[in-house]
Amino acid sequence: MPDFSYRQVNQKLLDASKAMWRTLKFPDVWRPCVYMYLSLALSINIHEGLFYWYTDSKDGPSFSQENVGFIFSIGSIGSLLGALLYQNVLKDHPFRNLLFWTQLLFGLSGMLDLMLVLRLNLKFGIPDYFFIVIDESVSQMITRLKWMPLLVLSSKLCPPGIEGTFFALLMSIDNVGDLSSQWGGGVILHLLNVTRTRFDNLWLAILTRNILRITPLCLLFLIPSGDPNASVLSTDILGAKEEAETPENENIELVSLVSSVDGKQL
Repeated sequence: MPDFSYRQVNQKLLDASKAMWRTLKFPDVWRPCVYMYLSLALSINIHEGLFYWYTDSKDGPSFSQENVGFIFSIGSIGSLLGALLYQNVLKDHPFRNLLFWTQLLFGLSGMLDLMLVLRLNLKFGIPDYFFIVIDESVSQMITRLKWMPLLVLSSKLCPPGIEGTFFALLMSIDNVGDLSSQWGGGVILHLLNVTRTRFDNLWLAILTRNILRITPLCLLFLIPSGDPNASVLSTDILGAKEEAETPENENIELVSLVSSVDGKQL
């Protein structure tokens, strides 16, 4: 583009990068970021192993792929219920207390998968289809309850002036944590020799996942324990932001946008 100030754009990108790095150096910011990443990365994802077990005719319930997709779609109702429950009941609870219970329930809810793989539900007379729907609904509801306070906390960690950029950075950290959980789940399945047709150690993979799910409880000291409606950022961060801003708009004069009305000069 002609007459386009690329240097100004580059300078703004450089200033935004410096502001984000300056913000990340404060303990009030990097500590919750570390927790968000580790809480996702340690919750390893072994969904692929469970999916092939669902469709296996020998060891599993022998569901078709369409039935599995339909079960997951019904289970997504639990995610909606989790969001409504947080908004109407739990949004005023301190972040640390809420994350303690949701993380604990997240680990315990994985035991439903263990009961299913060990076929304990059939011993209690509960059909596979009904049990998997309950399992998926409970799992997605607790996952949503665990994610909502982290999302609200992320919005409170964004300093003035770079809210959108910094929130995108925090969401990228969450995405890296989710990707790490998938890699970790693949490694566990590989080490335990769980394949598309071999599920002898699938129960052990589920048990390992459940144990890892509750390990973030040891890291809850990284999360602020105050009022969730109060500001999370300290005055040092806000003060640093104000000092970094240049007073460009202090001496701007107001200029009339209309020079004449009905032929009369203003």
